[in-house]
Amino acid sequence: MNNPSLTLPLTYPGGGMASAEGATIISLEDVSVAYDRKTVLDHIGLSVHKGDFMAITGPNGGGKTTLLRVMLRLLKPTSGRVVYYSDSREVNRLPIGYLPQKSMIDTKFPISVRETVMSGLARGFFGRLPGDAGEKFDAAVELCGIGEYLHKGVGELSGGQLQRTLLARAVISDPEVLVLDEPLSYVDKQFEHRIYSIMEQLSRRTTIILVSHEMSVISGMANRHLIVDHGITECHALHHYIPGCDDPDK
Repeated sequence: MNNPSLTLPLTYPGGGMASAEGATIISLEDVSVAYDRKTVLDHIGLSVHKGDFMAITGPNGGGKTTLLRVMLRLLKPTSGRVVYYSDSREVNRLPIGYLPQKSMIDTKFPISVRETVMSGLARGFFGRLPGDAGEKFDAAVELCGIGEYLHKGVGELSGGQLQRTLLARAVISDPEVLVLDEPLSYVDKQFEHRIYSIMEQLSRRTTIILVSHEMSVISGMANRHLIVDHGITECHALHHYIPGCDDPDK
């Protein structure tokens, strides 16, 4: 879909912007990550609250993607731990949707766009689908405007088409937490504005953690802004173009 004002076709209860005062749902406790004796994340402490829209920026190589992978438990920290909570109780998993960077996708794997998106609903060892899988699939396809190339293999897609496909996969399950690593990469300006509209609507009921170098619009939608450069600084500036801002009047 190319109209950035189009109403989100998925149905979400409630309304209004999510509160920043929600209970903790993800906690990083003194987390460090090192590769070959090089420290990527150094003693990180961070709490993600239910309802947060957390925008993350920082220099290349500063550890942003590593931070997301640790949060998702795709990467085990060298030290420290990651804890998930539901209703203030520690749990083993959370409903999380994830859009990774394109470079982390094996585009040679023989899977179609349709199968990729539907895999966002698969649960359990046998990949069982919910009863409303078809309805959710149609909504995600319309939302991300990928109907014309559902039959294609992911290796046949342009960078922007692949990014749309991965976004559809991330949102199809109506996740409690949505994690997005550089979602604006490769997409054209028209769909970039569509992503802003999608994020604004999802933020009414979904906790969003988003990494981006482009903060001019995102900063106005997020309630928390983090700068990751091996450590974490929470930034309180009104605009977030470069790392290191901590002046609330900037």
